[in-house]
Amino acid sequence: MAKKSGLSAEDVDSLRSQLDGGTQPLVWFTAAAVGMEAGRSAKLLAFTDPEEGDFIQVRPTGSKDEMSFSPAELTLEKPPPRKKPATPPPAPPEPPRETEIIHPYVPEAPVKPAAPKPKPAAAPVEQAAPKPAARKPSSKGATPEVTVTLVTAGEGEWTVEVLQGTRKAIRPTPVSPAAVAQAAKLLTPEVAEIVEGVLNAARAQQLARVEQLRAELEAAQKALDDLGA
Repeated sequence: MAKKSGLSAEDVDSLRSQLDGGTQPLVWFTAAAVGMEAGRSAKLLAFTDPEEGDFIQVRPTGSKDEMSFSPAELTLEKPPPRKKPATPPPAPPEPPRETEIIHPYVPEAPVKPAAPKPKPAAAPVEQAAPKPAARKPSSKGATPEVTVTLVTAGEGEWTVEVLQGTRKAIRPTPVSPAAVAQAAKLLTPEVAEIVEGVLNAARAQQLARVEQLRAELEAAQKALDDLGA
């Protein structure tokens, strides 16, 4: 009997009937299937219109891809199972090895060496008296590090804090802006410039506040005059 090379029109009608009945039959790839191994199975998914070219949609076994093929690339004939490779004959047993007799080794009795002649006693060596360990210089007289910190809280308010080492020698204490400006001028020009900028901003803020209070005072005076005081 000649082997089919693909799906016939009757095979296509039969597969269509199975799909309409809710069954997804299996088909197998022929040697004409491009990119597929002959004999691999696939699940039939649908037929596309028109029935020309690759109009049969399948999903190859072991894959999630949906692919389209022509009737010549599919068949209903399940390929025969592949023959398992012949098992090689077992290797012949190895011939028994000859037993080697190992004679125990008996060491000869050791020869006692002659006793060494006593050496003459060495003359006693006078030991020098140990030198006293050098004393480390005391750190009591060292000058501790002093840190002076100026902090502005805005609106022209300044505080100064002094640390002697890690100990607070002077807690944050208020100082006048004039004293801060005078001290900054005695330092580097960069420090003086920064402090002067902060003081100018505080002056501008206070001036704006004075103008605001002056306007409120004039308004209050006018209201008092209107009341006929």
